[in-house]
Amino acid sequence: MKSFKVLLVFLFLIVGVDHSFALQASEILLVVNQNVPASRDLAEYYRDKRQIPAPNLFAVDMTNAEDCSREEYQQKLLKPLREYLARHNGTKIRCLLLFYGIPLRVAAPELSQESWRDLEDLKYARKQIEWQLENQELTDEQRGEKDTKSKQLKGQIDELRQTDQGAAVDSEISLVLNDSYLLQKWQKNPFFVGFQNQQEKLLIKKDQVMFVSRLDGPSPKVVRRIIDDSLYAEKNGLRGQAYYDARWIFPEKKNLTGYDLYDASIHTAAKLTKKISTLPVHLDQQESLFQTGDASSAALYCGWYSLGKYIDAFDWQPGAVGYHLASSECTTLKKAGSQVWCKRMLEDGVAATIGPVAEPYIQGFPLPELFFSFLLDGYYTLAESYFLSTPFLSWQMVLLGDPLYRPFRNAKAGT
Repeated sequence: MKSFKVLLVFLFLIVGVDHSFALQASEILLVVNQNVPASRDLAEYYRDKRQIPAPNLFAVDMTNAEDCSREEYQQKLLKPLREYLARHNGTKIRCLLLFYGIPLRVAAPELSQESWRDLEDLKYARKQIEWQLENQELTDEQRGEKDTKSKQLKGQIDELRQTDQGAAVDSEISLVLNDSYLLQKWQKNPFFVGFQNQQEKLLIKKDQVMFVSRLDGPSPKVVRRIIDDSLYAEKNGLRGQAYYDARWIFPEKKNLTGYDLYDASIHTAAKLTKKISTLPVHLDQQESLFQTGDASSAALYCGWYSLGKYIDAFDWQPGAVGYHLASSECTTLKKAGSQVWCKRMLEDGVAATIGPVAEPYIQGFPLPELFFSFLLDGYYTLAESYFLSTPFLSWQMVLLGDPLYRPFRNAKAGT
């Protein structure tokens, strides 16, 4: 992973980013599944609370499962949405808000029969080599050659399977205005502040990107609570404490990449929170995570790494915002018994969280120092804070929460 070189002075980030694109209620399109009654009910509830224009509601006819095929995504969501936006090109829509009932994940394109045959041939060839490695006496040179061949075959198998072309529906639909990008892996997000000096070189431009957020969760009751808590915290201020769970002490070296960069970013987020808010800040820089009872009155949280195993350390405040950096934390919002962090955090009381539907690699996550700096600034909405701090689109990340939510709008955070 290349360093984004975004460990910058926070004042540059807050002052240096254009305030002119502030998201408005009239710029949000509510997207619902007509086959799920609760989807429309929740959208109408949100529309009334946020005073979204009545016409800004778009219904699609899709599966109510969390997964959909690429064909269904294209024919039942992408195509109708493009047609709707073309018909209403006089209406300024800048944000899509997906509601309970809209699928969470879109699969890679289906393989052709010829590709399936090629795939089976490659898998058979690799199994033969693996058998030889396990059962035949080979010289070191022969073993090295077969190891190399096995790895080459695995690469061909992965490429043919197109496993890197699946994505979160949310991240994919953010590019609804662009019909010519590659599905393989990701596309650079032009709103990400780390790419601001690369605008002329980016394949995707800002006017081709829709902000996307999702009001979803384990039940309609949870979604309604998210809406209510966000409005309450916006009116009364998000009060409580901030918890940041790094794994190591702040590194001395510069030009950080990968895990080191993100761990350092958690440290920096804690420092910035202390500097620009009055929230008490707790920073853990040990490999162990916060445990039960450690995080009372939690208003903000960022930490890692407990893969698919939520640790109930938190007493969440109404309107709390936080996310956990791990690879599977939004693989489901509905599956009974699942302990992935997004689902469990929503069940336990957060109003907004972020997570991946599949392996995003660490650079797929928003940079903690950026996300929380923008959120704490009070000017930027949740959706803007997310898109300014997230490097990639057409990838695996999902933003859960009210896109207009500004927990620190009226005043700096209070204790």
